[in-house]
Amino acid sequence: MPDNSDCKIATADALTLLLYNQHALGAAIEEITKWLSENGVGSVAASAMSTLETLDRNAQAVTDSITRIRQA
Repeated sequence: MPDNSDCKIATADALTLLLYNQHALGAAIEEITKWLSENGVGSVAASAMSTLETLDRNAQAVTDSITRIRQA
């Protein structure tokens, strides 16, 4: 059975990969939002912007958690 340090490293590494995925999704949503705005679908673009704000808030929380796990 791996020791606690190995588990913390594995957890932090997995969270880091999920954070990278979250950033990639955010970038994709941003591109879609830009296209929607340019093509006259402002209400949908506004909803997408709200989603981006949520992704940003959650990304910071995940980043903070990764930092705490790596420092423990």
